[in-house]
Amino acid sequence: MNYKEIERKFLVNNLDFIKESFDNNRIEQGYLNSHKQRAVRVRIKNEQGYLTIKGESNQAGTTRFEWEKEIPVSEATQLLGICESGVIRKTRYLVKNNQHTYEVDVFDGDNKGLIVAEIELSSENEIFTKPSWLGDEVTGQVKYYNSQLSKNPFKNW
Repeated sequence: MNYKEIERKFLVNNLDFIKESFDNNRIEQGYLNSHKQRAVRVRIKNEQGYLTIKGESNQAGTTRFEWEKEIPVSEATQLLGICESGVIRKTRYLVKNNQHTYEVDVFDGDNKGLIVAEIELSSENEIFTKPSWLGDEVTGQVKYYNSQLSKNPFKNW
């Protein structure tokens, strides 16, 4: 099992990605621990629960350790009840673009108005196509990490 996640993150210019998406999911997530060196996340995506541990990012912000385990939604719901304050709610759209799939998060609640797209890569130097709706790159900018959005939401910027 590969525990290394390589991804890049971008702001989104417009809503054109919605008509290009092939699926979307409602996500609610909280953090049991949102320390810089490790984040422990609880997530409910549609009707399934997940527990995820992420390590500290490399200097470029593109690569970090990630471990995820599916858990019963009843357990995820209980764990959300003991998370740090600032639960994240969003809709994630999946958009196929050549051999890659962009995950585009449209945030609700205190982060309403923020739309961020992520693309997972097999290497840090992998070439990928940027759709017209993709905006400025924010890879490695800590304020865009979900763990930080739970502490300092978009409405406060």
